[in-house]
Amino acid sequence: MKNYFDLQGHVAIVTGCSGGLGVQMARALANQGCNIVPIARRMEKLEEVAAELRRDFGVEVLPIRCDVTVTEQVEDVVKQTMERFGRIDILINNAGTGAVAPAEDITDAQFDNEMQIDLFGTFRMARAVAKHAMIPAGYGRIINIASMYGLVGNKIAPCSPYHAAKGGVVNLSRGLAAEWGKYGITVNTICPGYFWTPLTKETLETDWFSEYAKGAIPQERYGKEGELDSAAIFLASPASSYVTGVALPVDGGYTCV
Repeated sequence: MKNYFDLQGHVAIVTGCSGGLGVQMARALANQGCNIVPIARRMEKLEEVAAELRRDFGVEVLPIRCDVTVTEQVEDVVKQTMERFGRIDILINNAGTGAVAPAEDITDAQFDNEMQIDLFGTFRMARAVAKHAMIPAGYGRIINIASMYGLVGNKIAPCSPYHAAKGGVVNLSRGLAAEWGKYGITVNTICPGYFWTPLTKETLETDWFSEYAKGAIPQERYGKEGELDSAAIFLASPASSYVTGVALPVDGGYTCV
């Protein structure tokens, strides 16, 4: 029997992997046998994640502190990963932030920070991994985590820099998919809807937001832990070899209405 999603021996870098969706996706890949390089800015959190991955799945884990806004640190992640494993098969660009304020009050610094982390950080990681690992190998799976807000606007939470950055991630993925397809690299985007994470918990638990979500989401609920896993596993696996440049909403139907 063929396991279409077997990732035994593969190596994945997951950014923003100190909590939330990053850790969930890292666990999903590790469950398929993938070795994980979790990166984030808080080393103590990364060590906790690494210990859990080793204990629960028996895979190799190399936690590395990295700020995706610093090119030298990004390059160092790739260098350390190649020295340890000799390959990088998968990159999940999950690191992100979100400035919430009326557009007329957003500062230049807030807008720039959003772009530096969500959009330019995604590009920095993809550029380094492709150049030093995937292009030479003739194989790669890059998954950029955008948002359903990268596909549509919204009336409930003013966050124009976030919309701009995540929309940029969606089209950056298309551009890279077109450019790197000849090297055997696929580049796709996952656009999550409202999921429980440490960053969203406070907002999602309010009565007013729950009522809004019930009317705005066809499935009338938030995403549950694990409901992003299958999308990540599929796009990270050899089984998705003819899927590239796609923006996949995992949003309970939010963007279909």
